[in-house]
Amino acid sequence: MIIKQMGVGPLMANCIIVGCKETKKAVVIDPGDDVDRILVALSDEQLTVSKILNTHGHFDHVGGNQRLKDVTGAPICIHSDDAPMLEHVSTSAAAFGMRVNNSPKADEILNDGDMIQFGNLELKVLHTPGHSAGGVSFYTPDVVFVGDTLFAGSIGRTDFPGGSYDQLIASVRNKLFTLDEKTIVYTGHGPETTIGDEKRTNPFFQ
Repeated sequence: MIIKQMGVGPLMANCIIVGCKETKKAVVIDPGDDVDRILVALSDEQLTVSKILNTHGHFDHVGGNQRLKDVTGAPICIHSDDAPMLEHVSTSAAAFGMRVNNSPKADEILNDGDMIQFGNLELKVLHTPGHSAGGVSFYTPDVVFVGDTLFAGSIGRTDFPGGSYDQLIASVRNKLFTLDEKTIVYTGHGPETTIGDEKRTNPFFQ
């Protein structure tokens, strides 16, 4: 499995490319901005994008959806509870003093338990609401991509519309902390961590 992570946009959201070494099929998780850099990274590995996956609908994670879809033709996939946010990305960004294009509508709706296949790889969709109502994580053995649900030593904000502190804590405890402790956690901002490290040291769960 190929994993390439890069911080994109002014808020340095983590965009993550996950590719199959054998077939060169890939998904792009949260193309928030800097699509030219994403395309170069794909080209460097000779990867073809099968799907654009959004962990949630906030502008810093979906701001590059339009251009990446225009170039690759890949469908945009997001949970139904966050799908309406895609049409209001520019308004949300403007509230933070930033200019971002709206995203096209979702081509595919993600549901808890769905399996996303590309090449010889498979990601399981875990509905992990709390940071947003439609937040999801993507799991494959040994690795989970969690968006802004969980960070190294912290958790995502819950004061945005659709956010819920209680939901977020429950999502982490019931969906993420049940994974193997050695599972590597790729977060929406900042460095990766592990499930075990967060269970032992994250102050929100002590």
